[in-house]
Amino acid sequence: MDLRQLAALAAVAEAGSFSAAARRLHTVQSNVSTHIARLERELGTTLVDRSTGALTEEGDVVVDRARRVHRELESLRADVASMLHELSGRVRLGCIGTASRWLLPNLLRVMAERHPRVQVVIVDATTTSLVPQVVSGALDLAVVNLPLGDGDLATEPLFDEERVLAVPFAHPLASREHVELADLADHELLLEPRGTPFRDELDLEASRLGFEMRAQAEIDGVGLLAWLAFQGYGAAILPATAASGWIEIACRRIAVGGLPPRSVGIAMPRRGRPSAPARAVRAAIRELVGGADQEGVRPTLTTGDRAEPS
Repeated sequence: MDLRQLAALAAVAEAGSFSAAARRLHTVQSNVSTHIARLERELGTTLVDRSTGALTEEGDVVVDRARRVHRELESLRADVASMLHELSGRVRLGCIGTASRWLLPNLLRVMAERHPRVQVVIVDATTTSLVPQVVSGALDLAVVNLPLGDGDLATEPLFDEERVLAVPFAHPLASREHVELADLADHELLLEPRGTPFRDELDLEASRLGFEMRAQAEIDGVGLLAWLAFQGYGAAILPATAASGWIEIACRRIAVGGLPPRSVGIAMPRRGRPSAPARAVRAAIRELVGGADQEGVRPTLTTGDRAEPS
């Protein structure tokens, strides 16, 4: 078994066929076929269904491991290069949209100043989208909603932020300065789907008060929830950072009592050691959050590196 065989299998998985994989690897189709055939003989099983180009169940298992091997090799090269020369390499960072608006501009500036040879690739998405990418290793780390409840990930807290109610000016609650969660029992709201950390915490608090949250619509993405409230579509409970600045032009921002703050933190694969560039990005995020001056945001950083995978 060698790395070329694993690379060929990964390319077929990503491209969907032997010919497309060959183009991706800048080689000929016969080379891809030969590498995979040899890998199949060594493992004693079929990895690719020749009639469809799709991976078999065994192929999925092998390609998952192959991708992990490739990422470990990338980290190995980055670590050694960083020890011998200037810190360099690529870091794939995921970030939820509400945090990315104020965190990422400063992060990219700091990394450019301190580590200009580190390339930071940003994926802006929801927690439900980012978590499986961190688990698979497609992302090195991600800033996400906590808690996650995924044993494959190590997490550490970054900050808590207040939750507020954003309502269009024509909404029945628009004249209020403050509401309790129970006051929302008779109102439909724009909500994230059940199963997301933000929604599940709202449902839990509502259940304790003896009512069920009523969804006008369910949208997986706080940024889109905020935009719909801004457009006058409905009222939404949002984290403080999603209900500041531009949204106040078209909405009323109302304090909500009886709700815990939203927790945001860093998630990383529990297995394996983060590369030197990934550790540098993580340290920069912690530093920036510790010195952040954002309305409704309270840093909750832990001391030391207890959450870093070994």
